[in-house]
Amino acid sequence: MRTHAVAIVGSGPSGFYAAGALLDSTEPPVRVDMFDRLATPWGLVRAGVAPDHPKIKSVSGQYEKIAAQPGFRFFGHVCLGEDISVEELLERYDAVIYAVGSQTERRLGIDGEDRAGSHASVDFVGWYNGHPDYVGLDPDLAAERAVVIGAGNVALDVARMLLLPDDDLAATDTADHAIEAFAASGVHEVLVCGRRGPVEAAFTTTELRELDDIEGLTVVVDPAQIPDAAGDEDLPKATRRNVEFFRRWAEAGPDDSAPRRMEFRFLRSPVEILGDGEDGPVRGVELAINTLETGDDGRVRPVDTGERETVECGLVLRAVGYRGVALPGVPFDDGSGTIPHAEGRIEGRDREYVVGWIKRGPSGIIGTNRKDANETVRNLLADLGNGAREDATIASAEDVEAWLSERCPDLVDLDGWEAIDAHERAAGEGGGRPRVKVVDRSGLMDLVRQRV
Repeated sequence: MRTHAVAIVGSGPSGFYAAGALLDSTEPPVRVDMFDRLATPWGLVRAGVAPDHPKIKSVSGQYEKIAAQPGFRFFGHVCLGEDISVEELLERYDAVIYAVGSQTERRLGIDGEDRAGSHASVDFVGWYNGHPDYVGLDPDLAAERAVVIGAGNVALDVARMLLLPDDDLAATDTADHAIEAFAASGVHEVLVCGRRGPVEAAFTTTELRELDDIEGLTVVVDPAQIPDAAGDEDLPKATRRNVEFFRRWAEAGPDDSAPRRMEFRFLRSPVEILGDGEDGPVRGVELAINTLETGDDGRVRPVDTGERETVECGLVLRAVGYRGVALPGVPFDDGSGTIPHAEGRIEGRDREYVVGWIKRGPSGIIGTNRKDANETVRNLLADLGNGAREDATIASAEDVEAWLSERCPDLVDLDGWEAIDAHERAAGEGGGRPRVKVVDRSGLMDLVRQRV
């Protein structure tokens, strides 16, 4: 039985879990080549997880172990649709897995959404995490108040990053340019607005609990927005814990002496981002005040009461969800922002598979991607095990590397990434930081070229 070759496009958690499952296979044996358009792997673990969450980022240790296995190779700075095509991958591999995640934002679809000072959370998160695509964002943080639209962990992450004390940030791998900007920031108050109530909010209890540990932060909740405790017993355990946090903050009331303030304002939907004229920067947000109604299907929906509320602010961060982007030459469902599939097999395609957020949508935690990837790999291995590919001719590992070297002058292999990784970690040691990120393409390539 020959060794089969699988290409994985994307190097985030779902891609690595898929690679690990493939490399564990002995019947048939598999080698894996992983591609990414960036020089650095790990996807959102590097460029999406909040820098003050090192325990979550530590999952990268699992990916390092997978990358160290025989039969694994990494190729960075390879862009599907520009440097290489789907057809060329299928010529050289027995199967291709797409693991590209959800790379853009869900839009609000309201007036003023694109004003200066209104940013998608995906851009803002990429900026403070040193993602090369977003280092030039340069958000204006001079205003005293910011509004975050959304009621999930990403909304809470960006709100918290705006209010963390300088010493807390200095111990993280936040990009240096963002640390400097946060240190000079005028933002001392952040309103987190959700269209439904605290029961329906998607925050995790761990994220809420962390707010009590931030020095100098007062958390504000309107008691009128908290449901009666009599209904707590009917709630799922995690939801009940969340509501208990909100109830405690509401009962305590704001600490007016605290230098930083985070307010949760529920039952609010943005209807317009306000500013002077069509192109003027953000000056505020007009919010619709909602009530909740339960439909025949049992789902709780926000309903606009017609009442309005205006909040003055100079910064708006939109955190209402991520969305997948179509890949050149790959089927795509524009409605869901995903690649259509049946248990990971791409519909209407042979030898093409999908994992992660581009498969199921932006849901779950990092660990959710393991089960998701295992399902896809199980079906892929079953397809390879039917013998149909046993006599197929594919490119050798050496031929693939020669092909990529010709197509991609700035190709980064696993040794190149390890040179970047070692430099960043060493740079962080003196300041007690996990790493100091190199954030521009030229700087990354300098490190790759200088490696011994």
